[in-house]
Amino acid sequence: MAIGEDVALDLEELRQLQSIAKRPRVVSLISSEIRNLEKLSSEAASAPSLESSAPVSSVNKPTPISSAPKTAPDPTLNYSTLSSFSWDQDNDQLKIYISLEGVDQEKVEADFKPMSFDVKFHDVQGKNYRCAIPKLSKEILPEKCKLIVKPKRVVVTLVKASKGNWLDLHFKEDKLKPNLDKEKDPMAGIMDLMKNMYEEGDDEMKKTIAKAWSDARSGKAAEPMKGFR
Repeated sequence: MAIGEDVALDLEELRQLQSIAKRPRVVSLISSEIRNLEKLSSEAASAPSLESSAPVSSVNKPTPISSAPKTAPDPTLNYSTLSSFSWDQDNDQLKIYISLEGVDQEKVEADFKPMSFDVKFHDVQGKNYRCAIPKLSKEILPEKCKLIVKPKRVVVTLVKASKGNWLDLHFKEDKLKPNLDKEKDPMAGIMDLMKNMYEEGDDEMKKTIAKAWSDARSGKAAEPMKGFR
């Protein structure tokens, strides 16, 4: 597909996203990308010869991507982290749009795993960049993921292991669950408190708590807290 046609399709999709976006930062990111693509579209229209003629097979169709690079990584390399990017999704896949100009497809190292991805861009106008998510929200299919280099951006396509909508890219622990468990078992908190007081208390305190504990296990309701301050 010609660059002009590709950009036109991207613009149409971005404008649709802009019309439904609500968060100011998201709207700003989309608007910036639209301006970049409009400029690219104008350049493509005035210079048809700029159509992409070289396939991106080495990146667009990643062979089974291994986590082990062909050569040992250079520990002296420094990378600037690309933490700002946009993304969208459908039921089957998720696309990440990274704004980066001057990328050489031969100098891109992509590593996809079931729960993570790591993309490194080497020698981009004299600098090295890296975009990675160490733990994704859900599982992907590494062998089907791909990366496409465009004139002013890179598109990373993650293929979902199971169909459905992702609420976030990053994995987040459910911090609410432990609280719910405690609500279901209110005695758990009391028993923990008594255990801590027993371990830290003097001999008299230990006797009092031991008796309360014993009475509680034997079914006495009033005695456990007698003399307990």
